[in-house]
Amino acid sequence: MSMIRDLRDAVRPRPSLRKDGGSYDTTRDPSTPSAVVDCAVYRDGARIESREPLSPHEAMRQVQRDGGFVWIGLHEPTEAEFAGIASEFGLHPLAVEDAVQAHQRPKLERYDDSLFTVFKTIHYLEHDQLTPTSEVVETGEVMCFTGRDFFITVRHGGHGSLRALRHRLQDDPELLAKGPSAVLHAIADHVVDGYIAVADAVQDDIDEVETQVFSPGRKGTPRGRDAGQIYQLKREVLEFKRAVSPLLRPMQLLSERPMRLIDPDIQKYFRDVADHLARVQEQVLGFDELLNSILQANLAQASVAQNEDMRKITSWAAIIAVPTMVCGVYGMNFDYMPELRWKFGYPLVLGVTVGICLTIHRMLKRNGWL
Repeated sequence: MSMIRDLRDAVRPRPSLRKDGGSYDTTRDPSTPSAVVDCAVYRDGARIESREPLSPHEAMRQVQRDGGFVWIGLHEPTEAEFAGIASEFGLHPLAVEDAVQAHQRPKLERYDDSLFTVFKTIHYLEHDQLTPTSEVVETGEVMCFTGRDFFITVRHGGHGSLRALRHRLQDDPELLAKGPSAVLHAIADHVVDGYIAVADAVQDDIDEVETQVFSPGRKGTPRGRDAGQIYQLKREVLEFKRAVSPLLRPMQLLSERPMRLIDPDIQKYFRDVADHLARVQEQVLGFDELLNSILQANLAQASVAQNEDMRKITSWAAIIAVPTMVCGVYGMNFDYMPELRWKFGYPLVLGVTVGICLTIHRMLKRNGWL
């Protein structure tokens, strides 16, 4: 089975993964102060097992002696914890600073002997009902140092574990034999696949909000609730866009520009990642424009509702003005006023007042004011 035919399958979830609890479990032990969650040497696509966990220094010495490459995974290391690894592998100080501090923009930076890549991971937060305070997406970061004989991942955030991905790669020795560039592609593809899944979930939320805004006869719905939902969803889409848009250029560079640290057989597959990323970017931009339209429609509906209320208030004020005027006239203390002493004066005034009010009410109702 060729590497080219199986490359996409290798970085996709499979029905069955290793569940034997092997030595390459990347779950960080809470009782262990070290930020290193896994450190392993790979040679000819296979993991070199050892009785005791390898330190980065021991792994690098083993690679220099016997060949292969080392893959080190870290989770939220401190500056002190990362200093030794940075010195061991000759990482650039600027890249090290970015990896430790996190909150970086997705990017690709080339140094003399390594590539530094930043990915923003997106995790969709499940919720029963979207509210004006709902969090829809949560972001994390994965920083990757790619060298000739090493690959280092620094992960920030409580999600986005690479354990399953490492397992799948280890189950495909032919792919893993391509070296660190194969791991970089697998992580890029894994991250972008996460974007696609989140985009589909966000689309469902937008459809729900759109249905609520344009559903007729929603009596008893508090005004402003839809606007709050739309605004909150728009903020979450903006966070999504900040993760997706800056990453497109790095993926294009990895797919189009020859790089000595990227295997030529792997490089062509970055085009597939860039294509998927471009599609997600178009979706996210479409989400933003659609939410703008929905928000404007919601505000227009609120304005129309306010105008309808004002017309009703004005109509009833006009009707009430008739008896107010009549009562005001006959309430004046003059001795000589028409029909004051007439027996039928009172019922006549009442009848005329009611007749005028009913006529005004009918006219206003016919014109849609009531």
